[in-house]
Amino acid sequence: MIRQPANMIIGSILLIFIGGMALLALIWTPYDPAAIKLVARLKPPSPDYWLGTDEFGRDVVSRLMAGASQSMIVAVLTVALAITVGTITGLIAGYTRGLVDRILMVFSDALLAFPGTLLALGLMVISGPNKYGIILALGIAYSPSVLRVVRASVLSAREREYVEASRVIGNSEAATMFFHVLPNCIAPIVVLATSMFGWVVLAESGLSFLGLGVPPPAPTWGNMLSAARTYIEKAPWLGLAPGICISMTLLGINLLGDALRDRFDPRMEQR
Repeated sequence: MIRQPANMIIGSILLIFIGGMALLALIWTPYDPAAIKLVARLKPPSPDYWLGTDEFGRDVVSRLMAGASQSMIVAVLTVALAITVGTITGLIAGYTRGLVDRILMVFSDALLAFPGTLLALGLMVISGPNKYGIILALGIAYSPSVLRVVRASVLSAREREYVEASRVIGNSEAATMFFHVLPNCIAPIVVLATSMFGWVVLAESGLSFLGLGVPPPAPTWGNMLSAARTYIEKAPWLGLAPGICISMTLLGINLLGDALRDRFDPRMEQR
């Protein structure tokens, strides 16, 4: 009982810090993240440049802040797309069952046969490196996971008495499905969305590291890590800074997701 509030508090603090940095970068950064200043290249951390500069003299703090904005935008839109598509298809599959259910589950199983990042990588090769290609690719890759979770919840909820009561009083199947069945599936969707946020941040960083993310000169944590490989001995701060930001984000998401799972899962509450 002590661990749950502690996880939620620590996870929330980390995510508020990263989210605040991302929001602040939309209106202000210490320096222009894309401004090249060769006379200041590879400067170590100092009062002028808190985390040093990169190989083109660009301020690392400014690029971290701008990269946080890119990562958060991609993660939020990707999770929203995956949750929307997966929830609607899972709701339809679980509630209607029959042929529609079988067709949707076959399609879902086919997508789940590929690891999410690998499927997104293949889609990104087709669409090319850009922000919206990442959102579409990762949204498609992760929506089958949502579909399966929602379908399982719907299969349980559709047999409850309140669903039968909704039909008896004359509500349509669509109204029963969206106003009575769906609200009882919110808890697992919230927990899954929290975990998925971390998956997307890591996948986006990996795709950017491979050169299939947001194209330069726009900064992302992944392409900052990729560029830092050449200078890892001469300027280790170039790799440490984005690596720590990714780690902090994933730690915050995992702690918050763990707390939410404990909060919404009755079996954890009984323990």
